Amino acid sequence: MFDLLEKYIMGPMTKLSQFRMIRAITFAGMTSISFTIVGSMFLILNVLPQAFPVLAGIWSVSFDKITNVYMLANSATIGCIAVYFLIATAFEYARILSEEDEIDIKPVNAVLMAVMALFICIPQIGVVDGVISLLNDAESGLFSGWTVSSSGPARFGATGIFCAFIIAWFSVRIYALCVEKNIVIKLPDVVPDGVARSFTALIPGFLVAIVCMLIQVAFMMFGTDFYSFIAIPFGFVVNIVDTLPGILFIYFLIHALWLVGIHGATIVTSPLTAIALSNLVVNADGGAAIWAGEFNNAFVTVGGSGATLGLTILMVAIAKSEQLKAIGKAEIVPALFNINEPLIFGLPIVYNPALAVPFMLAPMASAAIAYLAISTHFIPAVLVQMPWPTPVGLGAFISCGGSFTAALVAILGAVVATLIYFPFFKKYDKQLCEEEAAKLAAE
Repeated sequence: MFDLLEKYIMGPMTKLSQFRMIRAITFAGMTSISFTIVGSMFLILNVLPQAFPVLAGIWSVSFDKITNVYMLANSATIGCIAVYFLIATAFEYARILSEEDEIDIKPVNAVLMAVMALFICIPQIGVVDGVISLLNDAESGLFSGWTVSSSGPARFGATGIFCAFIIAWFSVRIYALCVEKNIVIKLPDVVPDGVARSFTALIPGFLVAIVCMLIQVAFMMFGTDFYSFIAIPFGFVVNIVDTLPGILFIYFLIHALWLVGIHGATIVTSPLTAIALSNLVVNADGGAAIWAGEFNNAFVTVGGSGATLGLTILMVAIAKSEQLKAIGKAEIVPALFNINEPLIFGLPIVYNPALAVPFMLAPMASAAIAYLAISTHFIPAVLVQMPWPTPVGLGAFISCGGSFTAALVAILGAVVATLIYFPFFKKYDKQLCEEEAAKLAAE
């Protein structure tokens, strides 16, 4: 089994994770999470009366009167999340090219070019009375080419994340190519670095602008635009991720990688962060997307990858093996906050056939429970980005806008995961006890 995992999963996924653009996107996802948490905390103020109707009267004379003030934090974070992703991705991608290929490009210049490219690609244009014009449609909120929503320019939000990745990629590549081919303006050494750097970026900046204009015109000729075109494959991927088979495949892949020593959670979920954040916006508007926010840590990987909180409790409570008891006592506190690397590598779970099956099955079972609960509207969908180390129950409560039922579903998933581990744990505990007794006898 481990040979198959190494050949068909570990190898391809490891190669994928080493692609420079994937590394840049992963960096962007990790650095943007803190801003989405900030925005989500203010969103909680809006949704609390829905979870606790008794608060409606208090809210009507207090927070409801200043909603437009405190929701500015939400608009400036989740409402503009594509901009954060663009900046972080362009910066990291430029840094990687600069360090690994020794190309003399400056990340700050790369970021500024990417932002310029974004602003050129966003507006919608079309031919009006024989003239290429910025489109207007008041009914759909389109003014001078810009679609405006309640939280600001619509394409600054989660719907523009995939486009931000593409824009960051080609703008940085054009910049790097110009520097590599020496298509830049070089000033004498006596010129201050700041001035010289700005002139170095001049020709690449012009090329980036021209390419973006050509992209706009090319898509206009087919009656569409860059963002509308990219929305097609993006929507396809989102729909796959939001199915039960899609969810189960994600968790199979994560834990299959873990079993051969690869950090599956980072490799698999980081590229999917864009979808999780996009779905947060969908759910905040009344949707019921499954893969949103911290669905993973709120409902599935309770105790860490493999949903090992229950396993840790079993080790502390009923293990007869001294080894299991010792590891369980060391792991119990981190497990409460969804941290279990000491367990994965210390028990170990990696390359351990005795625990491989429940390690994959337990999170898939808890994911299925959460999926069914949300898809049947038994509990609200995730609409708040909570800090990932939040303990079981509390994380689901916060993520779903203050839903006690969601907390119970998360606890139920943890219980089911524990029951899956139980027979495998008992057998493994017995095996270790026999080995420990044999060792004592030999001594």
